[in-house]
Amino acid sequence: MAMTAGEIEKLIKDAFPEAQVTITDLAGDGDHWAAEVISASFVGKSRVQQHQMVNAALKEALAGPLHALALTTRVPA
Repeated sequence: MAMTAGEIEKLIKDAFPEAQVTITDLAGDGDHWAAEVISASFVGKSRVQQHQMVNAALKEALAGPLHALALTTRVPA
């Protein structure tokens, strides 16, 4: 069963409560998502480390119902 945008956002916000999170359904099928995560937690981290942090928050979902996720991360401006 596919995940909803709200479910994905909640998992990310649970790990990064201060983050600005934008979830986009890329294909309109509820199965292919893009997430933009802007968080002060990423300060001083490489892009790879930032993605690893978000992937860790989504670990169980990525192993199951979350089929495809394009991830963009950055620190607040």
